[in-house]
Amino acid sequence: MTEHQIRDAEVGDLAAITAIHNHAVLHTTAIWNEEEVGVDDRAAWFAGRQERGHPVIVAVDGSGVVGYASFGDWRPHSGFRHTVEHSVYVRDDAQGRGIGKALMIELIDRARRLGVHVMVAAVDSSNLGSIVLHKRLDFMQVGRMPQVGAKFGRWLDLTFLQLVLDERPFPDDAVGAR
Repeated sequence: MTEHQIRDAEVGDLAAITAIHNHAVLHTTAIWNEEEVGVDDRAAWFAGRQERGHPVIVAVDGSGVVGYASFGDWRPHSGFRHTVEHSVYVRDDAQGRGIGKALMIELIDRARRLGVHVMVAAVDSSNLGSIVLHKRLDFMQVGRMPQVGAKFGRWLDLTFLQLVLDERPFPDDAVGAR
């Protein structure tokens, strides 16, 4: 097993992040888009995450970037401000080495430090490996939506999992909390 390090992503990582993203688009149902994107698309995504104070992290080894992860706003409405949705992608030839788990653990830690209350995962229901990994990290399956997506000529079901990150009885900025 090759050792890897996790660090904040940099602009110089965007070509590798784009390649990992596009591989997932073309060959998996981890991303429900069907068109590849360019580095400019990932640069805009990266800038948006930075602007919102959301982390983008990478796992690197001697071969370069082997995975990346981030979280962002779950929904655009202010009532969801304490909830994020995360994404984790590992380069095809680096899967099965614990990189996805390490990236998720780092994201969970960063979310807690930022005061996030809930982290959501939206996973293709046929991706049992991802679902099992989330459950091992204490995510709870909270829903399944049949046939809400389509890719590769078939319907896709979406499984939602969530992790409550703290025990706050009320949001810190709650108006009228009792």
